[in-house]
Amino acid sequence: MPLSALKEWDAQCQLLSQGRIALLIRKGGIMETHDGFEVEHRQFLLYPTFLHQNPAELQPPYHNLLRPDPSPGTIHFPALAEVVAVHKVEALEQALALESWQALTAGAIERRFHYRNRPWVHALLLRVRPLLQPLTLPETPGMLGCVSWVPLAETEVVAGDPVVSDDLLETRQAQLETLLGS
Repeated sequence: MPLSALKEWDAQCQLLSQGRIALLIRKGGIMETHDGFEVEHRQFLLYPTFLHQNPAELQPPYHNLLRPDPSPGTIHFPALAEVVAVHKVEALEQALALESWQALTAGAIERRFHYRNRPWVHALLLRVRPLLQPLTLPETPGMLGCVSWVPLAETEVVAGDPVVSDDLLETRQAQLETLLGS
């Protein structure tokens, strides 16, 4: 079955692949449909992107992860991710309460929350497994643009053990549900 990849800032892909975070806050790219970002896939590759990475929107402890693209025109996929839980967060206070769970600043969360004058974001709790065999593909014209999802041709990957234990993910999921009132 063909895989898709989710474009995300390189710094966040590094943090997810290292198990330092397990939550992403998503709203969608400018080329998304009018309804914005949707969780179209429950399993996908992380697609590190350097476009639009903004140090002002990344919490200071993670600034050391910012780097120039080491190989423009080539994508190095670090890991396979599986959605453990997804929440559409429609209250700004709840969205801001997620700041310590992920890498964006409160200002970045608020900006995404209000993007396109539609007040909500998605919070995705992910199980991330590093690829055991590197996957590098040339960046094709079909991969470009401000979109979240990139379909890939038939691609085989071998992923290792999750970087965060299932027990810890279950605990985080329960805490997230309590925090968001789910």
